[in-house]
Amino acid sequence: MFSKTEIKKILKEKDLKALKSLGQNFLIDEKVLNKIIKASELNKNDFVLEIGPGLKTLTNELVKKCKRVVAIEKDKKMTGLIKEEGRPKATLANVAFGFPSDLKIINDDILKINLNELINKHSENKKYKLISNIPYYITSPVIKLFLENSIQPELIVLLVQKEVAERICAGPEKLSVLALSVQIYGEPEIIGYVDKSAFYPEPKVDSAILRIKNIKKNYSDEYYKKLFKIIKIGFSSKRKKLINNLSAGLQISKEDASQILSKAKINPNARAQELSLEEWNNLVGTS
Repeated sequence: MFSKTEIKKILKEKDLKALKSLGQNFLIDEKVLNKIIKASELNKNDFVLEIGPGLKTLTNELVKKCKRVVAIEKDKKMTGLIKEEGRPKATLANVAFGFPSDLKIINDDILKINLNELINKHSENKKYKLISNIPYYITSPVIKLFLENSIQPELIVLLVQKEVAERICAGPEKLSVLALSVQIYGEPEIIGYVDKSAFYPEPKVDSAILRIKNIKKNYSDEYYKKLFKIIKIGFSSKRKKLINNLSAGLQISKEDASQILSKAKINPNARAQELSLEEWNNLVGTS
């Protein structure tokens, strides 16, 4: 693992910068790295997708533990650095970066790539894990992409912003659209918290290691579409009671909305954040 001083030297040698626009914050805390690896439950047959390998701090540990790693890096210059092959020059940067045979670096945007094509190409059985220190500004779209994809990962382990991790793992009475959109598909948990000092450059927020296990789809795509529609209607105005949001969103009278809630065995005075996932499923069945 590189220290802050070493990272500065590498970036200077290669005329690179940590780009704020790409959320580049490099991990410099070995204890955090070890926690991520332990949480990933890796074995020698695993295929891992990594987003934003950066200086390969996490990548280098992944390739030691599993069969294949495909890392997607949006920064073209950074991709060029970590793909360097041939006899290294006597510089810190070149000595540090090898190119293992079971590692593939792809210069692309994870939100634009053909994900299923990528998985089918590199995984014989369509099984894979998503393990990454992702740019925080793409946390929600990345999680949505992988959980809603037709080929879901077996396991997700991500370094994300602390507050976002806590929102995702929230329990009843504190649920949000984000929390429900994750808990519908899997079981999220916070493995540990990470201080901002564990990165260079140091971000403005603390982080958390988020793990999502037991990922699966229990319903049809049509059902999920209806469920998300009802959830978004329910949260359309957080200060209002659920009955008012349903009435406005479904364009029905309050009396009809009250009947729907009654059939679902939900208190008509409840607000969206107070409902459990089971109650949202009941609501879909009656609406």
